[in-house]
Amino acid sequence: MIETTFIIQILERLDRIESIVTNGSSKHDQLMTLRDVANYARVCDTTIRRHIDKGNIKPFKSSGKKLFRRADVDAWLIA
Repeated sequence: MIETTFIIQILERLDRIESIVTNGSSKHDQLMTLRDVANYARVCDTTIRRHIDKGNIKPFKSSGKKLFRRADVDAWLIA
């Protein structure tokens, strides 16, 4: 009984992973690292860090590796 429940949970997770990979519709595929943002904006990493310090652009995740939403980066570039 416990083994069957465990197998079902694994299969459900595999289905979710497969749908993310095949559809490409993960919410995480729109996240960018600091270096990604710098390359996307065609500026150096230091420029991005300066804008973070000034509060012009805010990382989605600020502890550890900084991650940015592409929509936020696009809005920042347009402003």
